[in-house]
Amino acid sequence: MTPDLPPPKIIISTGEPAGIGPDVVLQAATKAWPAHLIALGDRNLLATRAAALGISVNLVAYTTTDVATAHVAGELPLIDIPLRANCCPGVLNTANAGYVLAQLDLAVAMCTAGEAAAMVTAPVQKSVINDAGIPFLGHTEYLAAATNTPHVVMMLVSGDLRVTLATTHLPLADVPSTITREHLEQTLSILHTDLIKRFGISQPTLAVLGLNPHAGEGGHLGKEEIDTIAPVCAALRESGFQVEGPLPADSAFIPSVRDQTDAYLAMYHDQGLPVLKALGFQGAVNITLGLPFTRTSVDHGTALALAGTGEADAGSLEAAIAMAIELSP
Repeated sequence: MTPDLPPPKIIISTGEPAGIGPDVVLQAATKAWPAHLIALGDRNLLATRAAALGISVNLVAYTTTDVATAHVAGELPLIDIPLRANCCPGVLNTANAGYVLAQLDLAVAMCTAGEAAAMVTAPVQKSVINDAGIPFLGHTEYLAAATNTPHVVMMLVSGDLRVTLATTHLPLADVPSTITREHLEQTLSILHTDLIKRFGISQPTLAVLGLNPHAGEGGHLGKEEIDTIAPVCAALRESGFQVEGPLPADSAFIPSVRDQTDAYLAMYHDQGLPVLKALGFQGAVNITLGLPFTRTSVDHGTALALAGTGEADAGSLEAAIAMAIELSP
């Protein structure tokens, strides 16, 4: 964001109403931000939750004619999306699954129309959406389908550590068959492009993890590295990419390697993310690469037991807002 441009408009979903999404959005609204924040959610829910938490926030109706201005601490522009059923903190209700997805649909519409520069998402409860009869793997997959984006990449960021995933919300048994040469090439190409375009890294260095222990141990512990991962890395190096790998995952995150790496590509969800979350859970941000707009998110779940208690930590949401502002055009 340059000084002569108006602040970007950032859409923020409040997520699962029974979780801590409303809590952390209200907490974030008590701070000043160099962006025009716009929340999506039920006005009565947010007002009730704010009163219960002792948070003083003035909910202001947002309209598309509003001129973008920097966020004022204690005020929250809001687009009121009514709940489908009453909500109690910590108590899931399948009737509100459509309410959660309505937030995402409106955020996508506003971003694709240019009304907003980026979207930030509070956590949702995947299980209750599926229990309502709506197939839902997660934000990443839903947003890809909503924007007709054939290939997106999930990246988690904490400080200077960036970890992307070759596969996201899949059973572990399904991972090997998903890791094809075409899939890896597309994933690494999107990662390389967005590191240059969004993060301003002119020559990004990528570290690609092996799938198997010890990166396959020369084929003795699996052939995926020899048959798929290593040939992709070699081909990309020939085309000018700075790619290391496949690397053994158990030693790839030591400080000497991290210092030389702009981003990692892990083969599956729980291969790379435990390291990132252990090093910086409260400040971690989830970013979806490859979408036609910027999308960031918290890196935690709905924490139902903390909803409405005042014990929820808004650190990850605030980091996601800051990242969305940084990445906004």
